Amino acid sequence: MHILRSGLVHSLRMRLRAQEWIRRHPEITEETIAAPIVVVGMMRSGTTLLQRLLAADDRFHCAYGWEVVEVAPKLDHRWSADEDPRIAISEKREATSRQLAPELFAIHPMYAREPEEEIVFLSDAFLSHVPESGAHLPAYRAWIDTQDFTPAYAYLHRMLQFLQWQKRRQGHSAQRWVLKSPAHLGYLDVLRAHFPDLHIVHMHRDPRETIPSGASLNATLHAMHSDHVDRDRVGAEWLARMGWTNDRAMATRAGWSDESARCTDVEFADAVVDPIAAVARVYDAIGVPLTARAEAAMRRWLDVRPREVARPSYTASDYGLSNGLIDERFAAYNSRFRSAAHTSRRT
Repeated sequence: MHILRSGLVHSLRMRLRAQEWIRRHPEITEETIAAPIVVVGMMRSGTTLLQRLLAADDRFHCAYGWEVVEVAPKLDHRWSADEDPRIAISEKREATSRQLAPELFAIHPMYAREPEEEIVFLSDAFLSHVPESGAHLPAYRAWIDTQDFTPAYAYLHRMLQFLQWQKRRQGHSAQRWVLKSPAHLGYLDVLRAHFPDLHIVHMHRDPRETIPSGASLNATLHAMHSDHVDRDRVGAEWLARMGWTNDRAMATRAGWSDESARCTDVEFADAVVDPIAAVARVYDAIGVPLTARAEAAMRRWLDVRPREVARPSYTASDYGLSNGLIDERFAAYNSRFRSAAHTSRRT
């Protein structure tokens, strides 16, 4: 209960601070979020890899871990060349997470100084799937499926305006954003309504790999909030949620007359084998040159990136699932997005 309450209070604090900053500086609402690149895909499909490679190019903005944790600085904040005090706050949170929740950090690490996904802003909007990922909330699950997510994405847009305004005060001059969150996958229509000139990078991986991984993360989150975790229920709920999410994504994309120009599909295995080649496809799609400077920055990041610690071992059966059950639920997804060559790699 303490963890949940602390999260709610923090979200309210950030909302109130941001609201006051915007009241004092109404020009924040005039910031233009132009043609963002949005990386989506199921958890563990390579979204983080692609986002962080793209974010290594200083022509793009991204939201760093310390920015999503503490999006609104204190109201007496002084803009200067000194390091932002919020970085130290976020690094302390990172250290605490490593110490007190090592299993969670191993599954879903969040680094203060690395690009991070913006699902926190949807959570701060109090309209997201975050609560159901960490607790058994059947009534909330049923309610959230019927909700219009327009207010959540309007809040996301406003927070990106706020961050962009902050970055300009700190001397950053990038013109486009690199965004990333698996959460966007079920709401591509709402996302595009707020960012009409976006480009989607859709990552794909065998659901036999991604579904058990997501169930493992959710079971770990549930264990932080409850003395008893029904792993079979967690697995069934995650399978249902991801099936629902992918069905919506496919239906939305099928309705876009410019889908081929608006979306770049990248297979996880290809991105792992040759990440620079995968990124180059995105640059070709958006009509931006992949400069030698940008490629060098990406290769440096590949050399120095945080090395993930070993994840807890798990199998689909740990969560009441099987490969056959997963294949059946994602038959349409596999047929549309994953080639025979890739699906034949299964063992």
